Amino acid sequence: MVKINGESLDIAGKTLEEYLKMTEYDSARIAIERNGEIVPKSQYGETTLAEGDCVEVVSFVGGG
Repeated sequence: MVKINGESLDIAGKTLEEYLKMTEYDSARIAIERNGEIVPKSQYGETTLAEGDCVEVVSFVGGG
């Protein structure tokens, strides 16, 4: 299981890019932290989620 934003999901073995395709996140407006480290957008397709990973996905919201 991988914990994403506090929710346990059975997605170990998938890349961050594969996970994002299953969601409604706009990849241009998010940042991802995996096990305390920010993952560069250029590495989403190369970063494979492993059992026990803790991931935080933060969305940026504009306002005025």
